[in-house]
Amino acid sequence: MSSTTLAYAGFAMIGVFMYLIMSKRMTAMNALILIPIVFAISLGFYDVKLGKMMFDGVKKVAPTGIMICFAILYFGIMIDAGLFDPVIEKILKTVKGDPMKVCVGTALLAACISLDGDGSTTYLVTCSAMLAVHRRLGIKPIILPALAVMENQIMNIIPWGGPTARVMASMQVEASEVFVPMIPGMVLGTLFVCFMAYRWGIKERVRLGVLDLSHDATHVTSSENDEINRLKRPKKFWFNVALTTILMICLIKETLPLAILFIVGTALALIINYSNKEQQARICANGANAMPVVAMVFASGIFMGIMSETKMIDSMAKMILTGIPEAMGPHLAFITALISLPGTFFMTNDAFYFGVLPVLAKAAAAYDIPAAEMGRAALIGQGAHLLSPLVPSTYLLVGLNKVEFGDLQKYALLPAICVSMIWLATAIALGHIHI
Repeated sequence: MSSTTLAYAGFAMIGVFMYLIMSKRMTAMNALILIPIVFAISLGFYDVKLGKMMFDGVKKVAPTGIMICFAILYFGIMIDAGLFDPVIEKILKTVKGDPMKVCVGTALLAACISLDGDGSTTYLVTCSAMLAVHRRLGIKPIILPALAVMENQIMNIIPWGGPTARVMASMQVEASEVFVPMIPGMVLGTLFVCFMAYRWGIKERVRLGVLDLSHDATHVTSSENDEINRLKRPKKFWFNVALTTILMICLIKETLPLAILFIVGTALALIINYSNKEQQARICANGANAMPVVAMVFASGIFMGIMSETKMIDSMAKMILTGIPEAMGPHLAFITALISLPGTFFMTNDAFYFGVLPVLAKAAAAYDIPAAEMGRAALIGQGAHLLSPLVPSTYLLVGLNKVEFGDLQKYALLPAICVSMIWLATAIALGHIHI
């Protein structure tokens, strides 16, 4: 099988996937499973190796799937127990029923929480704190995940985040050379996300008005309210605060693998708050929220496993490299910045930063373009990376908010690309990337 054929098949497969889920002709889970299988068989990969490819991909995402399952259980239990009620009430009093203030506050909260460098944690905490507020005000369900993913994409390039760590490793450069010059662009990017939050919030204010939240506006029936109140554990509030705080510290310090931390945390949360008879009911209730997300994560393992093991990703990287004319050599940093946008969207970060970037950097060295500048250019595409179908944590985000992956892409992809363009323009203006 020629490299060119595999490259075209890889690009076509991702294109078909995006078309089908954005047009709602297939669900994301089914598309992640069936489309790569069809492409693999059509390329001649129909023997026993196909099963191994898929299982290898599933094994790679298994820790993420397990972590997401127990993280949803943990935060679901904490929501049931009323851990976030004081936060929600404080936010409601502060925003005074104004959707615009809620949207801007959501963006700022996501920015603060994203400082830990982990997307899953950002989504879990942001959505746990803000989802009830958004629902109570009637704000469009897509706005919360859109703001969370856009802001997390900006903060994701901090040195202890995945992308910059990969760049530093592959380019053998320091954080001061790669990350520090990106800070002005990150500030402007955050201001842009806040501007988008303001715009979306103003539209929601026009649609909904500023609501009077001096009285309970949850609009639940008496029986539903009784059930919600029955699950509250106000006497256990400080135990839950302590447990969650310790868990977050352990997450940041990476004391144990994330999956193990949430498994242990879930067990403790159940024991602290509910009797043995009630625990199973809480697992079943919150497990219903976890299952669709976990299913999509394991489905994405099949997608990524086939792309990787059939060498589609490698072939796509080679095609990108050979598509650059030799005369464009002196402009390789600028070209790399432009390539990084589709490159990190259609490929995993590992494939782009360890496969494509070193080759580009080697070619750029002949034109005296520093490795650090190439590293900065390669980070430009991160503005839209998290909306790629290859990022497991984004499936957690859509699952928590009960929205479609394709809807999130349609709503947030263009603003996310604008963030990358803001980064690029800022880097060029400050002389950190040369045209």
